[in-house]
Amino acid sequence: MKPAGDKRSGINSQLGAFSCCTMAQEVWEEGQLAKDLRAKAGALLERKSKLDARRRFQELLVVEEEEAVRRHTAQLKKDEAAYAEERRALDARKARHMRELRRAACEDQRCVILEVEGPRGRYVLLNLLGKGGFSEVWRAYDVRGLGEVAVKIHQFDSNWSDARRTSFVRHATREYKIQKALRHERVVRLLDCFEITHSSFATVLELCNGGDLDELLKQNRCIPEKDARLILLQIVSGLRYVSSPHGDRAYMLIGLRYMSSPHGDRAAIIHYDLKPGNILFDVNGDVKITDFGLSKIVPDEGGGVGDMTSMELTSQGAGTLFYLPPETFVTGSNAPRISSRNKIDVWSLGVIFYQMLYGVRPFGEGQTQEAILREGTMLRATSVAFPAAGAAAAVSEEAKAFIIACLTHSQAERPDVQQLCDHPYLSRGAGR
Repeated sequence: MKPAGDKRSGINSQLGAFSCCTMAQEVWEEGQLAKDLRAKAGALLERKSKLDARRRFQELLVVEEEEAVRRHTAQLKKDEAAYAEERRALDARKARHMRELRRAACEDQRCVILEVEGPRGRYVLLNLLGKGGFSEVWRAYDVRGLGEVAVKIHQFDSNWSDARRTSFVRHATREYKIQKALRHERVVRLLDCFEITHSSFATVLELCNGGDLDELLKQNRCIPEKDARLILLQIVSGLRYVSSPHGDRAYMLIGLRYMSSPHGDRAAIIHYDLKPGNILFDVNGDVKITDFGLSKIVPDEGGGVGDMTSMELTSQGAGTLFYLPPETFVTGSNAPRISSRNKIDVWSLGVIFYQMLYGVRPFGEGQTQEAILREGTMLRATSVAFPAAGAAAAVSEEAKAFIIACLTHSQAERPDVQQLCDHPYLSRGAGR
């Protein structure tokens, strides 16, 4: 049987004991339990350190994965944009190729390939440039004028009624008379007109070898603002001449010279079908406005271009709807009387300039002509939205202000062509 002192000694060894105990000093020596607790604390600290390391490693993996996903997403967007551009370029090449195949097929089928026997037998056809519903445009050589021209052959449909044929002749004759009176460096010049057979006739036009704005936009989608502004200035120059009565007395505009007309005073004209396909380029890349088939002759009210006269709108549904202003879509008892001060072409000009800068039209993009009419797209075109920054090439605020002025919904508040020429964006040195 152990003595009591032995039990206390066992307990003391666990809890600790004074290793030296005198009246002057006490020295405590930890027992095994305290040592075990310190060992547990060290083990817990080690476990915590390992867990913290694992947590930091996992966080690093998350950050790494997020950055990787972000980078891959950005690259995917670039690749998708590149694919879309390649797709667009391929579609444009395919469309040009198909157009060329159709042109070649029509050229091969043409019974009169070499010569148009006009009253003077002076135009030799070289190759077909394009074909519409009831007309063909040929590159031809003028053996008398010793130069190339464009010959537009108008062909009647054998199934037409007499009334339809009379209407077609009246329409073509009206276009001929309008364009014959125009002499300006920004307007395609009409040179001649003659009958071919009892069912066809031809008009001879100045040849433009540089293609058209529609083709340019299909190839490039967007045009840098500096280049687009030059095209804009040249279109405005032509429109100002066309919109001004007494064209011989028209004044200087942004450095471009008006050409004299031998026909004396004439009425002002509203083009009414201004669109990229009717903006041609000559061999130097300068603008030539063409196709006056839907043009309006402004009645002479005797007061000059400044008077706010009006005329009935008789062409609802005609023209290319993407480029026509809201007032041309009002029908029924509320059918508008359009301003004789040309504001229709101003709207069209704004749409064209927007399309040059952003690659899309501001209203109705992706819609069919039928959908535009059915949904009243242009009637609801009350404000202009511009693509977000970064979604398109940088466009100046001055250019946007010019577009907003052109696309003013209210005909009464929209500037006419003459007023538009005073816009700051068109002044010399403006823009990029």
